[in-house]
Amino acid sequence: MKINLRIQKAVILFLIIVFFISFNRSLLPKKLKNSFYLFSQPIQKVLWETGDKISDFLGTIFEIENLKQENKQLRLTILELLGDNLRIKELEKENLVLRQALDLGIEKELKLEIADIIGKDISQDSILINKGYEDGFSKDLIIITQQKILVGRICEVYENFSKVILLSNKESFLDVEIENKEIEGLVKGKGDFNLWLELIPKEKEIEQGDIIVTSSLSGIYPQGLLVGEVKEIKKQDPEPFQTAIINPFFNIKETKTIFIVIDF
Repeated sequence: MKINLRIQKAVILFLIIVFFISFNRSLLPKKLKNSFYLFSQPIQKVLWETGDKISDFLGTIFEIENLKQENKQLRLTILELLGDNLRIKELEKENLVLRQALDLGIEKELKLEIADIIGKDISQDSILINKGYEDGFSKDLIIITQQKILVGRICEVYENFSKVILLSNKESFLDVEIENKEIEGLVKGKGDFNLWLELIPKEKEIEQGDIIVTSSLSGIYPQGLLVGEVKEIKKQDPEPFQTAIINPFFNIKETKTIFIVIDF
């Protein structure tokens, strides 16, 4: 409010000064002008001195406004540079992940597209990735990491995003086998990042630490993708099958970039 009041006073003084200037340039008789000057001399002195101060004040205001505009432009420039830097870092990260995948040779076995995890729903054992049907993705495509660890499959596809249910989701199940043992079974999601191995005949010997990989039996998943390892074996006498709790290899807290299997 104080600044606005000072500006109003400055405008009034400015108009008065303009009046004096106009009067000076007028064609009125010299005597009349002289009389007016004698009468208004003290006033004019005060006005011009005040005018100089106000001019400095207004100049300061305009300078502040200019500085604000410059600062605003500088902030925009900084944000643009930060955005460019983040994009460069994202590209570097993607290139690193791709190099790791190339080192493992999975690009020779599978046709892959890279994507980033942008959201996680722990309550539903699901994640959101930044690729959708505009990128050529469709429902039921398989998601893996660069280490050939099976993550899950796409359950919903949007324009630029896709929802992925993890192996531990209660709607998830898949045919698997125990590596190097020729024992096949079924892995089911139990929610809360829990996996169970089921339908293993009781006479089959499974052990803690056995590695579980995908089987080609159903034709849905590529063979040999890493699923997890046997954590605990459960046997019940009346039942013909044994079950086991699986420790999944996929770690939702550590994974940020994944691969979509387009074809295999």
